[in-house]
Amino acid sequence: MHRANENIGPRVLHGVIRQTAALQEEKLEGVTVLTNSEDPLDIQALVEGPTETPYDGGIFRIKVCIGADFPQQPPKAIFLTKIFHPNINASTGDVCVNTLKRDWDPANWNIGHILQVIRCLLIVPFPESSLNEEAGRLFMESYSEYATHAAMMTRTWAMPRQPASTAPQRDEAGEPAEEGEARRPSRQAGAKQKKSLRRL
Repeated sequence: MHRANENIGPRVLHGVIRQTAALQEEKLEGVTVLTNSEDPLDIQALVEGPTETPYDGGIFRIKVCIGADFPQQPPKAIFLTKIFHPNINASTGDVCVNTLKRDWDPANWNIGHILQVIRCLLIVPFPESSLNEEAGRLFMESYSEYATHAAMMTRTWAMPRQPASTAPQRDEAGEPAEEGEARRPSRQAGAKQKKSLRRL
């Protein structure tokens, strides 16, 4: 299994473990932190798409990657769920580093802060720091087109799919089963009526 950077000092490692454990208790708004007992530096989270955005209703899985230069530099973040957003690379899922540097304090670093910054990006993108040029251009030139495309991507990749078993069951004639059962007595009655007419 691929492990996180082995150059992380024990002090930072203990801080990360402490913070991720606290985040599971505190419950950030719209964010669920996922931990890996085998690798405490494998930090992932589920981010809920904010309301009144093209991402509303979606659940996006992200990964926070702590490098050797942490905490002097903020961790990197990757969207594992496909998303159409100016500050997120469409191919790799990388989040624009410049946006993660905003208000980053190496002396008082906080994993929860990074997760909140990422969720805020879904509300207020920064097209001037685009990693997805098409998304950035549409955001600036035609927000309605941008929102339509982003919402379509959200429906396709970030929304739970309904299980096939929820589809209505159909009988051999291709009708919904309940409706078919309800019609069978009337059809049988019609067949009996036809037979009685023939006897006459």
